[in-house]
Amino acid sequence: MTSPDDVLPRQRLAHALIADAGRLALSHFADLSHLAVDAKLDGQDVVSAADKEVEALIRSGIAALFPDDGFLGEETGLTPGRSGWRWTVDPIDGTSCFVHGLSSWCISIAVSDAEDCVRLGLILAPVTGELYEAVAGAGATLNGRPIRVDAGVCLKTGLLGLGASHRVPARHVAAFLEVLLDAGGMFVRSGSGALALAEVAAGRLVAYYEPHINAWDCLAALLMVREAGGFTADFPGEGRGLLEGGPVIASAPQVEDALIRLIANAEASVRKGTEL
Repeated sequence: MTSPDDVLPRQRLAHALIADAGRLALSHFADLSHLAVDAKLDGQDVVSAADKEVEALIRSGIAALFPDDGFLGEETGLTPGRSGWRWTVDPIDGTSCFVHGLSSWCISIAVSDAEDCVRLGLILAPVTGELYEAVAGAGATLNGRPIRVDAGVCLKTGLLGLGASHRVPARHVAAFLEVLLDAGGMFVRSGSGALALAEVAAGRLVAYYEPHINAWDCLAALLMVREAGGFTADFPGEGRGLLEGGPVIASAPQVEDALIRLIANAEASVRKGTEL
C-alpha cells in the first residue's frame, strides 16, 4: 500500500536526481562532436550515450533509496516493483533536438502510486534552467513560483503545440494541421512533447496535441497541466495499456471543446480519404 506521506521523501530524491541528471546531460550537450548516437526505428528516432547515462544515473539513485519501487524508463523499459510506487523517466525528451544542438529538450520524472495515479512530476529544461514541478492536489510551479494555464486566449489567439512522429501516418498530422489552420489557429512544434505540455501549464501555449506519445514523455507534464487548472484527456485512452502509449490532448479549459472538435474533424477527414 502507498501512503500520501510517502510522496515527500521521493520528492526530495527526485529534486536531487534531476539536478544531477541535468548537469550530466549538459556536459554531453557541450561536447556533441564526441557523442555516440544510434538510430532506433529510423533516422529521426535516435538514442544517444547521453540518454543512456542519464537514465542510468536516475535509476541507480532510485534503487539506492527505494529499491522496491518500480521503474519505467524510455531506454530500459519496465521493471515492476513491490512497494506500489513507480517512477517513469524520460532521460532526454527531444533527443533529436539535443543531438543537433537545439535547446528544446528536457528531463522528465513522474512518480505514480499503487492506484497508478501520478502524484509527482518534475520536468527540467537544463539549457534554460527552468524546473517545472507538480504535486497532486498542491498545484504546479515553475522555478518555485505558481503557474496557471492561460484562461484568456482561444485557438485563434493562442499558440497550439503539435507533436508528430513516424509512428503515426503523415496524413493524420496533415489533416489536423489543415483543420486547425482553416479555423484560424496556429501551431508550433518544439521537438519535446514533455516540454510543450509543461508550457501549456505555464500559460505559454493554449493547448498541445499529439496523435501518439509514450508514457515517459507525458505523465509528469499531464499532471502539471491538471494542477495548473487545465484539461487533459485520459491517457493512454480506453483499451490501451500504458506501454502502448496513445494520443495526448491537453489545453486551457476554455478551448477543450473546440480542440476536441478539430481533432474529430481531422479524424473524419482521414477516414473519408481512406475510403475514396
